[in-house]
Amino acid sequence: MHCRRAILLSAAAWPLASRAQQPFPSRTLKIVVPNAAGGAADLTARTVAEKISGPLGQAVVIENKPSAGGIVAGEAVARAEPDGHTLLLVSSGTAVSAALFKSLPFDTVKDFAPVSLLATFDLAIVVSEAGRFKTLAELLAYARANPGKLNIGTPQIGTTQHLAAELFKSTAGIDAQVVPFNGTPPVITALRGGQIDAAIDILGPLMGQVQGGALRPLAVLGAQRAPQLAAVPAARETGGALAKFDVSSWNGLAVPAKTPPAAIARLNRELHAALALPDVKKRLLELNLVAHGSTPAQLGEHLAADTRRWAEVIERAKIPRQ
Repeated sequence: MHCRRAILLSAAAWPLASRAQQPFPSRTLKIVVPNAAGGAADLTARTVAEKISGPLGQAVVIENKPSAGGIVAGEAVARAEPDGHTLLLVSSGTAVSAALFKSLPFDTVKDFAPVSLLATFDLAIVVSEAGRFKTLAELLAYARANPGKLNIGTPQIGTTQHLAAELFKSTAGIDAQVVPFNGTPPVITALRGGQIDAAIDILGPLMGQVQGGALRPLAVLGAQRAPQLAAVPAARETGGALAKFDVSSWNGLAVPAKTPPAAIARLNRELHAALALPDVKKRLLELNLVAHGSTPAQLGEHLAADTRRWAEVIERAKIPRQ
């Protein structure tokens, strides 16, 4: 009797053991993107998916699940089987959501395991080419001489751009009004029409206007000059209170928590190889992104640091949590 029971238990456990011993990956992989198809996040995911599919020996498909704060995509991946076959595109927006929302259906730290950064992309402060400001120093001088009169437009409340503008004005020590609009196009319209003095936004959507001569970039907000605008200084080059200013957007990939370390290591290795390819670097640069891999630990630290920073900005600016 005991022998028969042992055989039955062994037979029941065999499928689980068999699955556990399967090489990774053993089926199609899926990258869940919390943005609509066609945007920079989606195109980044598709670019790397195409390149890692061959080395992994499996198809890598993209599933778009856009929603406020990336909640739908995050919840889907948090609940997925932790075997490395389902990945989430995380970004600076993920950090903002963790800081902005009172509650989420997942824990950004505990429910995901980071894999690697994919790319970084610049934010910029721009003005109308026909406007009064030619340099960032001129804008700052005006703001300090005219407290409360400078208006800086951004996309919606709670976006990385909006919070970056709040951080910029507090770091620079200026009294300025941050004016959120319903997206980038209205910001550009207001800037060109003279309704606002300046704007802070992701560089990519502004490049057409910059290259067309309608907008003048005064500075990028990251630690270095943007490769596609080498003549435009970083804000920190102004010195003073902005000497250490460094704000940029980024995206990367994560998997559900408890995913085997071996699967994470394999994904990280293939992503690094893909991001080193000249055509991948070129494609991302065309999207105004810079290919940028990392270790899983570095991505985790990046996400945690951004979450802390934006939580402080939200509290200081008295932005209502959602």
